[in-house]
Amino acid sequence: MLLLSEVPRYDCLLERSRQYPELDPSATEAFLHLLATATDLLEALGTVHASHHISRGRFIVLMLLAHCMEKPVNLADLADRAHVTRATMTGLIDTLVRDGYVNRGPASEDRRMTLVRLTEAGKSFLDSILPDYFRRIATVMGQLAEAERKSLVALMGKIQPAIPTIRAAMPSQPADA
Repeated sequence: MLLLSEVPRYDCLLERSRQYPELDPSATEAFLHLLATATDLLEALGTVHASHHISRGRFIVLMLLAHCMEKPVNLADLADRAHVTRATMTGLIDTLVRDGYVNRGPASEDRRMTLVRLTEAGKSFLDSILPDYFRRIATVMGQLAEAERKSLVALMGKIQPAIPTIRAAMPSQPADA
């Protein structure tokens, strides 16, 4: 992921807003800090996943399946929950089946539907890596008091509903713009 190595200073954003009146300096500063933090977190988690020999995508699938241990999950629903295409999900499931972490098969009521379930090996694998994963999250989030964490969650809840406006409002750009 390509991102600025540092967030521009507020005075630089203020200066730029004179050229672009649509630029709200405080909104842009907050947005860029949020984006930089999210990028740093994803990169850090990538090293955690790599240390356990699993990709982020495969880890997410295992976590989604662990959340629904009592029943198999429709592959299409799983793709929707993970925000990936069905083709991407099929590739992730293929590797997880190969590793013995999930089972895949047709639904008895509709053989066109593919159902996926976490295996005991998949559950054991998660059980072996989750303590380390959760310790690392606790260390990062330990920088915030409980009230600050609740405020952060509430603030993110306010931002998330507006995210689709970025997609809808963006004009088409060349692929490498």
